[in-house]
Amino acid sequence: MSQSSTDSEMPLIAHLTELRNRLLHIVVAVLLIFGGLFYFSQDIYALASAPLRAILPEHASMIATGVISPFLTPFKLTLVLSLFLAMPYVLYQIWSFIAPGLYQHEKRIAIPLLISSVLLFYGGMAFAYFVVFPLVFGFIAGITPEGVTQATDISQYLDFILTMFFAFGVAFEVPVATVLLIWIGIVEVDTLRKSRPYVVVGCFVIGMFLTPPDVISQTLLAVPMWLLFEAGLFFGGMITPREPQEPELAEDKTPDYPRESR
Repeated sequence: MSQSSTDSEMPLIAHLTELRNRLLHIVVAVLLIFGGLFYFSQDIYALASAPLRAILPEHASMIATGVISPFLTPFKLTLVLSLFLAMPYVLYQIWSFIAPGLYQHEKRIAIPLLISSVLLFYGGMAFAYFVVFPLVFGFIAGITPEGVTQATDISQYLDFILTMFFAFGVAFEVPVATVLLIWIGIVEVDTLRKSRPYVVVGCFVIGMFLTPPDVISQTLLAVPMWLLFEAGLFFGGMITPREPQEPELAEDKTPDYPRESR
């Protein structure tokens, strides 16, 4: 193999090794958190199911239709919770991998966006648990036909709340997505401001799909999304869109990977 071929392959091998190490760190962190929470898996599921159990009729309860559902469902919930709790560390590992390829002025913008994305994701999950779930389950309990006993399977309930957690967590990333679109230069602030009526309609359409078919719960999702969009516009107007960097002008880019000595 020629010397030039070896030089061209080494950076790729170094990047793949770095990626492998970052992924291993993420897996170990999630497993460590899971190991600490597994003993409390039944309590964690009880806490997650509290919004539904609070509206169940007297003497009604949740059921388990699968043979191993009483064990597997809390196990799955605890594993997903471990991933959610490890998210700051996961994003840190991702950031450590991509940071060497960013310019210094790009890092100054990317770090606040990274922190904001974590906080907004957790905020969306909290909003779903404390605001949306009581409305959803209260609505379902109110439309249950007379003579029908509501008994929800624990595994189906888990799938439902995980979907809702993820949906609301992603929905609350609207300001981060807005700032990114402006910063990258895909769209301008003035264009987004002119598109505000369409954004408002889109928020209500999303709320219609993610919440029960009643005006109150749809509004409770659409209005925060619209306000978050306005926040993204506000902060997006304070940044300068990124311009393409020529290789010879990239003086502020400092590679963090060591170069092979010749």
